[in-house]
Amino acid sequence: MEERGSLIKELDIKDYEAIYRIWNRIPGIGLSDADSKQSISSYLARNPNLSYVYLIDGRIVGTILCGHDGRRGYIHHACVLPKYQGKGIGKILVNKALDELKKQGINKCHLFALGDNELGKEFWSKVGWTKRNDIVTFSKNI
Repeated sequence: MEERGSLIKELDIKDYEAIYRIWNRIPGIGLSDADSKQSISSYLARNPNLSYVYLIDGRIVGTILCGHDGRRGYIHHACVLPKYQGKGIGKILVNKALDELKKQGINKCHLFALGDNELGKEFWSKVGWTKRNDIVTFSKNI
């Protein structure tokens, strides 16, 4: 259910300070050097028309960072301020990003949720995502 005075728009690097504050407030969002303004600017340039903010009365209350590698889509930092959770805003942001991925020829999307992020895992299950138990993720700093 959309809030009165609401708007969804493409995330612009000018929104960085506001979205970083939101990411920092949400439990379960893991932040790193890859979330610097320069890194996010580069990510947005490589993945146009895929990341969004949700505004109510001109204030950003939700974000989604989305991109793809040419084969699969990836969602990062999908979150909504606690006061606005449970109103369908997260689902709207996710559906907008998935619709844009489809337009770009991407037919599967992945996301990573921290193991102890129970609220996040509950949300993703509720909006139709499937937890994969057959995959183990390996990472390496380079």
